[in-house]
Amino acid sequence: MGKKGEEREMGMFIDGIIESMPLFAKELVAGGVAGGLAKTAVAPLERVKILFQTRRAEFHSVGLFGSFKKIAKTEGVMGFYRGNGASVARIVPYAALHYMAYEQYRRWIIDSFPDITRGPVLDLVAGSFAGGTAVLFTYPLDLVRTRLAYQVVGPPKISVKGVVNAEQVYTGILDCFSKTYKGSGLRGLYRGVAPSLYGIFPYAGLKFYFYEEMKRHVPDDQKKNIMVNLVCGSVAGLLGQTFTYPLDVVRRQMQVQRLLASNSPELKGTMETLIMIAKNQGWKQLFSGLSINYLKVVPSVAIGFTVYDMMKSSLRVPSHDEAVIKVQGALLHLYNSYVITDQIRPSNLCIQFI
Repeated sequence: MGKKGEEREMGMFIDGIIESMPLFAKELVAGGVAGGLAKTAVAPLERVKILFQTRRAEFHSVGLFGSFKKIAKTEGVMGFYRGNGASVARIVPYAALHYMAYEQYRRWIIDSFPDITRGPVLDLVAGSFAGGTAVLFTYPLDLVRTRLAYQVVGPPKISVKGVVNAEQVYTGILDCFSKTYKGSGLRGLYRGVAPSLYGIFPYAGLKFYFYEEMKRHVPDDQKKNIMVNLVCGSVAGLLGQTFTYPLDVVRRQMQVQRLLASNSPELKGTMETLIMIAKNQGWKQLFSGLSINYLKVVPSVAIGFTVYDMMKSSLRVPSHDEAVIKVQGALLHLYNSYVITDQIRPSNLCIQFI
């Protein structure tokens, strides 16, 4: 009895916390948890993808499975998670801001433009602006994550082709932040942000567009089915990433440009870098690592959307469909109340359903 009473009290305490949380806070928590779990699940593939994008000759020659063997031999199992600490530190606030901003922008657009169609275009616009907002706030963490993942640090007695000079090796997240800021200032922490913004606007918008559009065709009784959400999220991430992947390659190479050999040409702008990669490395390099990215995107986006929807349900955040029904019900109740009490004439009351 005592144990059950404690569990009941704990449940009531948690319920009280959830009920007291503002809506945007619930969306932040849901987005952060979803992003952290999804990113950690695909960390090994993310590491290999970055090495494919930035260390072309060294890792292309051995292929996907050879790259996994090379990392395991020179760095051990933890080598697959090199840079993952910075990645999770970045993705948690990024995903939290991304999902929350998407919901906020979506509500703001609906409130500001009540006549706008509630359809995929709304999700495209809201998702695009949400992605840009999240990138601007968290980009330095992405740059640090990439530079840590770029390093291939072998045991002292093993010679690893292409290892960076000792003074360029970062010992951790704070060390990378410190050295980057001292060397290039605040501008250095945002190196490569332009292609990130160019890529995130269409990618984030298309991701939400495809996901919400696919879910609109799912029967109501299946919309909370985990497998359905996983499939919708997988297809959404796959399509969105395909259209914007070359800009991701440009961003990665700009981020690690200062770590490359001194005879490497200076990469100044997004378009200049894009043209230089296509000219010197071939247009196929713009899609380098895309096959690995497909393997990563399918589970990552699927897990992200699915966990986000599950967290929203646990935190009692109404889905878009539930919010629409709730508003319609409130308007109908208001309409009936006015009609019954004869406070206004029905002919003078115009209600536009969402």
